Amino acid sequence: MKNKVVIVTGASSGIGKACAQVFCKQGARVMLAARSEEKLKELNDILNQSGGQSNYMVTDVASELDCKNMINKTIDIYGSIDVLINNAGISMRALFNDLDLKAFQKVMQVNFYGTIYCTKYALPYILMSKGSIVGVSSIAGHKGLPARTAYSSSKFAMTGFLESLRIENLKKDLHVLIASPGFTASSIRENALDASGANQKESPRNEKKMMTPDSVAQKILYAVKYRKNSIVLTWQGKLLVFLNKLFPNFVDQLVFKTLSKEKKSPF
Repeated sequence: MKNKVVIVTGASSGIGKACAQVFCKQGARVMLAARSEEKLKELNDILNQSGGQSNYMVTDVASELDCKNMINKTIDIYGSIDVLINNAGISMRALFNDLDLKAFQKVMQVNFYGTIYCTKYALPYILMSKGSIVGVSSIAGHKGLPARTAYSSSKFAMTGFLESLRIENLKKDLHVLIASPGFTASSIRENALDASGANQKESPRNEKKMMTPDSVAQKILYAVKYRKNSIVLTWQGKLLVFLNKLFPNFVDQLVFKTLSKEKKSPF
């Protein structure tokens, strides 16, 4: 990763912040992108003061223009792009029957179209460097989760897009990684949208028992280095994906039973 140019979206917290730190420690030059200028500046200062190289740009990935400008700024500063980590995302928790469709659209706009916009403008440069495009998906992109219809839809859509992109560019040495963490300790559940589109503000799960963002970032770093097509994280996640191929009806029941035990479950 020495001197490689790495863009991380959603870099202000969670997996994105951990990826920025992990890649920077490996000698990469990192462009941080997120909506919170305060958090971006704080992280940028920490990375540079510890000997890393980073810059930042306030970016709402739901805006095509923001994504285009962020990619252009990266080229203006560094002159190339080697790795794009599409990490920015939001979640939701509500029954589809109760869900305001504006909330559904917002999740798709950030999680799916944010990946589309950033990848579209970064792709020509990544093809030149024979680099990597990473999509931070989820176990919810392998198995639809109840009360998370918009979130699962966005992750399934991301997977289809990135797989298609990989095959289109088989002869051009483009590396495409789909990373699927299980439940990871972060603020994503606190910021998840409820049926009305407002933040639910409280995580329904025990965050202390989840995989850490740093562990996820280390796995992503390894997968980028060795140009892996996909990774599924946590043993529970791997088991669910495996069992779903063999016994999908059984897994439906298992997922329903497990998620119905969440705090204030809507079903």
